[in-house]
Amino acid sequence: MNSEVRGSIERVWHVEATYAPDGAEARMPFRAEHIARLQRLKAEGTVIEAGAFTDVSSTVMIIRALTEDEVWALARDDVYLRNGIWVEIRVRPFGRVRDQADD
Repeated sequence: MNSEVRGSIERVWHVEATYAPDGAEARMPFRAEHIARLQRLKAEGTVIEAGAFTDVSSTVMIIRALTEDEVWALARDDVYLRNGIWVEIRVRPFGRVRDQADD
């Protein structure tokens, strides 16, 4: 891979969180806090993208962090995980194609 291509890929983290079977209803008391935190993390550039599947089976986030440990710390601090709304988290390194404006 030449350096031009390498520079076009940013290593970020793909996070998938599985909701509890009653997650769609159970999340409601915590939703405003959860969304506000995601909006803040997006504004800071830590969260690149986030959203749930429309069947509320799981959510996907693309996270900018230096280490996997940082990603796990962000997940553990989320109100959904702390309150059993998310029951499983998977974290994987992800190669994000950078926008030309990112260069």
